[in-house]
Amino acid sequence: MSRFSGALQLTDLDDFITPSQECIKPVTIDKTKSKTGSKITVQADGYYEETESGKQKLQKVEITLQDCLACSGCITSAEGVLITQQSQEELLKVLRENERLKASGDSDQVRTVVFTIAMQPVLSLAHRYGLSVEEAARHLTGYLRQLGADYVVSTKIADDLALLDCRQMFIDRYRNNAELTMLSSSCPGWVCYAEKTHGNFILPYIAPSRSPQQIMGVLVKNRLAEYLSLPSSRFYHVTVMPCYDKKLEASREDFYSEVNSSRDVDCVITSIEVEQMLQTEEKTLQQFEPSNMDWPWGDDSPESMIWAHESTMSGGYAEHIYKYAAKKLFNEETPDDLQFKALRNRDFSEISLEKDGKVVLKFAIANGFRNIQNLVQKLKRGKGPGYHFVEVMACPSGCINGGAQVRPTAGQHVRELTQQLEQLYKQLPRSNPEEDETKYIYEDFVYNAQSLLHTEYHAVEKLNTALNIKW
Repeated sequence: MSRFSGALQLTDLDDFITPSQECIKPVTIDKTKSKTGSKITVQADGYYEETESGKQKLQKVEITLQDCLACSGCITSAEGVLITQQSQEELLKVLRENERLKASGDSDQVRTVVFTIAMQPVLSLAHRYGLSVEEAARHLTGYLRQLGADYVVSTKIADDLALLDCRQMFIDRYRNNAELTMLSSSCPGWVCYAEKTHGNFILPYIAPSRSPQQIMGVLVKNRLAEYLSLPSSRFYHVTVMPCYDKKLEASREDFYSEVNSSRDVDCVITSIEVEQMLQTEEKTLQQFEPSNMDWPWGDDSPESMIWAHESTMSGGYAEHIYKYAAKKLFNEETPDDLQFKALRNRDFSEISLEKDGKVVLKFAIANGFRNIQNLVQKLKRGKGPGYHFVEVMACPSGCINGGAQVRPTAGQHVRELTQQLEQLYKQLPRSNPEEDETKYIYEDFVYNAQSLLHTEYHAVEKLNTALNIKW
């Protein structure tokens, strides 16, 4: 049977509302060539060569974010609609409307605009514009205030709270069932994959902790709103993130508050989108007046605006929880800089603690879907990966190499860029979640509403209809 079109076919990724369709991208087929006698071989550099009357190097086909979102194969139709609300255009539309309302004197309708900035986009923009990390943070804050921000905050407090909550959850789980592997939950790409591909099998392993982005949503729409004596529905909360999947995370129904009649995070923009907005204005980041970030969570502002969490660049979950568990469970002191041992590749590493000749703690970091798939398959085979905790991130090298970070310049390899960002990260001061102010907020959450730090995950059933048949 003849094919309808030439296409690059990746896999059978279902749309979970409309019938399944293959993830495809049309490619040009040169019909002048003979259809016989051609052979394709894979060369050492990964390119394909076609042999007919000679050798020809074939062009690689690239799939962009626009290609992926257009086919609706990986996300549902409903999610596709929600993504349109998570764009720089929508953000600017809201900010312009705010300015119009202010000018007209209709203050009752004006929204309080809060920007939350993650650490990784600041590193990305600092590298892009040749600034130090602290300078980039201050200039970015000034730019966002010029756009119309009322408050600009970092994720530091939420990063700390996420670690405090996740480590306590690990201790509780370990004491109840030390054999049950705990998988981190802060990466929305990994969570989306787990829910839609492995469903109810994998969900019991995943920690129900919210990501720092969504903890910030709770802090802004609850604590900050209460502090300013304003209704949460009057807030417009924007986050600046290194990852497109954060848009999907913010759109989850689990993060819509019926009490506040609003989402915890109203809009997500990425490092790339900030760069695009600056390019549209034909300006660089350093052309905007620097400004300090806000710290509405206590009396004393931190000395720095951007902080590291352990030595890894995705929140430091494996490191922080390992150190805490070693001390709490076995009274073992650990060095400040843990040495994880790389296994098959640099994106999968592990560390273990022995007590009386027995391994009592075994942790791992798994970045990238190749390592994630291997991890899940071991769990499915019933053998178990042998780890008590695994920090899981969808992107190779973790969040520092997020899919929405500013891309490498022409001729620069992404690994080289990642290494340069890692060097910037190492210069940051390290946050200490044990600070009294942070622990006070955490204890207040635990006492009054710990559910605000947690969420639920849901298996997404694929449609299995006759329309799925490939003829």
